[in-house]
Amino acid sequence: MKEPTVEASHSGTEVQEARLDVSIAGLAERQHGVVALAQLRAIGLSASAARSRVARGRLHRVHKGVYAVGRPGLNASGRRLAAVLAYGPDAVLSHRSGAGLWGLRPDSRPNIEISVPRPGIRARPGVDVHCSGTLTPRDVTVHNRIPVTTVARTLLDLGDVTNRRAVETAVEQSEVLRRFDLRAVEEALQRAGNTRGRTLLTSVLKDLAHASTLTESELEEAFLGIVRATPLPDPEANAWITLADGTPVRVDFLWRAERLAVEIDGHPYHRTRQSRERDARRDQLLRLAGYEPLRFTGRQVAREPEWVAEILVALACGADGDRSGRAGTQAA
Repeated sequence: MKEPTVEASHSGTEVQEARLDVSIAGLAERQHGVVALAQLRAIGLSASAARSRVARGRLHRVHKGVYAVGRPGLNASGRRLAAVLAYGPDAVLSHRSGAGLWGLRPDSRPNIEISVPRPGIRARPGVDVHCSGTLTPRDVTVHNRIPVTTVARTLLDLGDVTNRRAVETAVEQSEVLRRFDLRAVEEALQRAGNTRGRTLLTSVLKDLAHASTLTESELEEAFLGIVRATPLPDPEANAWITLADGTPVRVDFLWRAERLAVEIDGHPYHRTRQSRERDARRDQLLRLAGYEPLRFTGRQVAREPEWVAEILVALACGADGDRSGRAGTQAA
């Protein structure tokens, strides 16, 4: 039987390397440029082969057993996922880092925060670890391809590492982003046990619920009072407009010349999924028609009139021909 030549053997190795390269590149593309050693082994790369690739500059060590592929630099998502991968399949992004991923608050801290449902796990350089006996599968999800605590759990955990105002701001931002789910928050609170975060979040929710009890007419009067303290003209209240596609839309307050449509959400905690989707679609249609859709919560109108006025003036006075030149509308 004819023995394989050295050339044929080298060719087979090169083909195998090329296939591994494709698999590794595909994995890295799905994971913000990072891979874990366990994942490399699963696609056929041994630990020694991984070390060889590190020596050749094809893999770059981020944490023990976690590598950046191709180049050492990682963006924020890559650094977050690398920290999660370093602690195994049950680790998730959490606390301030989780809030940053969800867009609930800025996170410029150099260390990444993660949570694991196991005790006795040590922190590593660049990673702060929270060991939680109350973290359950119901408290975790995936966002932007990164395992992370849910919005509800993230709001609760924030109270363990920040102050009350930071929690309040994060709750308000979750409302703005349509990510607040009162039922999910209440369930997370029940699972959390007696923690500082639970106490802070409960207090914040009570305050916000009290501020959202104004009736629709009371909110309208309060909003008009804010408007009349600015240079803006009075808006049309409960105004109807018909969009270019024939869709009739009623908005709480409308500035036609300034192309600004404002809605006041009096009871954000009781929104259904259907109403959120309907509101999102209406906002999208208004934007297509050249209007700037703007929403304020009842709490903002009642408790933050200066902020409401500042945003109104900035958007109304910034209106220009770019918006008004888009698809037209007509009075209903």
